[in-house]
This record gives sequence, structure tokens and C-alpha cells, in this order.
Amino acid sequence: MTSELILGGQKSGKSRRAEQLAAAWLAASTDHRAVFIATAQPWDDEMRARIARHQSDRAERVPGMLTVEEPLQLAQTIQQHSLPDTLVVVDCLTLWLTNLLMPAEFTENSPPAQADPAVVAIFLEAISAAPGPLVLVGNEIGLGVIPMGREVRAFVDALGSLNQQVAQRCQRVTLMAAGLPLTLKDPA
Repeated sequence: MTSELILGGQKSGKSRRAEQLAAAWLAASTDHRAVFIATAQPWDDEMRARIARHQSDRAERVPGMLTVEEPLQLAQTIQQHSLPDTLVVVDCLTLWLTNLLMPAEFTENSPPAQADPAVVAIFLEAISAAPGPLVLVGNEIGLGVIPMGREVRAFVDALGSLNQQVAQRCQRVTLMAAGLPLTLKDPA
């Protein structure tokens, strides 16, 4: 298995596909391991409940997968856990980028928040250098209307740029729509 970027809208089936890939990887050999890197942070009661539900669902669907919570140090966590016999799932890049940009403090005259290019470069290098299979999940949010707020437009631009850079480094790119995988890039 190679690296795969899975993109899609909310509730498109992105995480489910990543879990299916992890389950298949674990079933292929008793020597295989899987690690799930979660980037969400429990900012409020709704998010805490969502995270708990995802943890419970994931434990049921992929019982052998270890979960690591890491909202910011994504490159280092990939480097720590990626091994030839270990599939690493990162869910999700959109929340990771949000975490890098928060808290967004701005005035009308200040430029919108931007991710540190050095942090992004180190992350992209971690993808390229990963010795084991890697599955990265992110949102495709650039298909809708143009957001009204300058900060939201800047975030959509930053996420689109990140998605493009990650897609260049992954051997496979899949777009999820209505639970169906649409292959955008395949090494075959």
C-alpha cells in the first residue's frame, strides 16, 4: 500500500474509507499495525461528544488500531509512528490547519492568519519520507460559493493550497462523494 489522500465534503465517507483501508491492512498480516492520528480538539460540548462518538465507532470498526491525539505536531507524530509494517491514518488535515491558524486574532487592517510555511514544509517532507503506508483525510471545501468574509476566504485558499501540495506527494488521491470513492490519481 502507498500513501493516499482522501478528500471530500462533510459526511462524504472520508473517514469510513480510511477506516476500511486500515482494517484491510490489519487483516492482510498479523505483523501489520495501524495508528490513527486524530487532530480534533474538544473546544465545546458538541465537539467533545463528536470526538467520543468517533472514538467509540472507530474502536468498533477497527479494533486493532491505536489512536493518538495530536492537534499540532503532525509531522513529528507521523515520523514517530510510521514504520514499514504500520499504516498511519491522519484525520483530518482541515482541523490540523485550523489548529495552526487559531486563535485567529485580527483587526480590519491586519492580514488574515496564515500557516507557517516552515511547519507546512516539514509536514510535507514527513509525508514524502514516511517508510510505511500513509492515509491522509481532508475536506474539499472549495466547490461551493465564495465565502463572504476575508478570513474565511483566506482559510479556503490555504486549505486548497495544502490539499494540492499533499496530493502531489501522495501516490493515490481519492475524492469521496455520497460514500463512493472517485479515483483522481492512481499509480497504476
